[in-house]
This record gives sequence, C-alpha cells and structure tokens, in this order.
Amino acid sequence: QVQLVESGGGSVQAGGSLRLSCAASGYIYSASCMGWFRQAPGKEREGVASQYTGDGTTAYANSVKGRFTITRDNAKNALYLQMNSLKPEDTAMYFCAAGRCIGGSLVQSDFTFWGQGTQVTVSS
Repeated sequence: QVQLVESGGGSVQAGGSLRLSCAASGYIYSASCMGWFRQAPGKEREGVASQYTGDGTTAYANSVKGRFTITRDNAKNALYLQMNSLKPEDTAMYFCAAGRCIGGSLVQSDFTFWGQGTQVTVSS
C-alpha cells in the first residue's frame, strides 16, 4: 500500500505561482510512476504531469507545458509540482497519484494510489 498526502494548494491571482507537495509513505518504491492530476468542477479528471522513476522521463499536459514542473525527492519520498504563470483555467482540485508505468504516463488507469487532493483557485 502507498499513502499520499497533498499540500500547498491555495488561492492566487492569475500570473502567480504555487508549489504543491505530495508526501508519500508505505511501499512507495513499488511505484514506478508518480504524477499529478486535476479535476475542475463539472469536468473529468485529467492528467497534468507525471514522472517515471526508471529514467526520470516526464510527461506534461499540453495546457501546462512550459509553466508547470514536476520533481521528485526520493530521499524525502516527496513529489512536487511547481506551477508558474497560473491561469484561471488552472483552478481545480489537484491530486497526487502513484502507480506503475513505463515512461511518463498521464493515463489514469496506470495509477493505483491516490491522495485526497488539494484545492487550487486562480482568480483573474
């Protein structure tokens, strides 16, 4: 089992930045992929960014490329999402997830373990 706890969400104005953190515990070493997903009200959950631990390959949604950066600190069992140049359309609940994949993946079915989420609200 893997437990994931997100933090770092909040409210910011457009153009601002936030850094999300995900603290992982349990058999985290069994997860070859860790990532971030988000779900806005009335919309389906979508992949934002992920990292394959095998070789560090990352994957990003087109909507966040160049603005968001995913990093992982293995020593701290932590995953981060640095979000810059935030837009109102980035407003959503953000979820940390862990699973098994080959290469970067934004496919939800590749992720078995999920956190409870942290809210990000971007105002114009």
